[in-house]
Amino acid sequence: MFNVHQYWVYIMSNKSRKVLYIGITNDLYRRYIEHKTGIVEGFTKKYKCHYLIYFEEYKSVDDAIAREKELKGWRREKKEKLIISVNPLKKNLADDFEW
Repeated sequence: MFNVHQYWVYIMSNKSRKVLYIGITNDLYRRYIEHKTGIVEGFTKKYKCHYLIYFEEYKSVDDAIAREKELKGWRREKKEKLIISVNPLKKNLADDFEW
């Protein structure tokens, strides 16, 4: 049986867009809700990272993990350019989804 997996590398931010959090998940909706509601203790709860401002989809967990590590190694300026290339206003992309 062939099973297709999906993984996302995503960036969350706070209201002022000053804080960036990079993560990986196999369920973008669930993970977004966890960040938005603050039900998981940690960085995103502490800094109120409730806004999904960037994401990429992958079929391979290894590729997604490699990309997450790559993005985490970038300087902030390069991360900002990536985000702005697809989301110039840094709006909450989750607002446009029909989950």
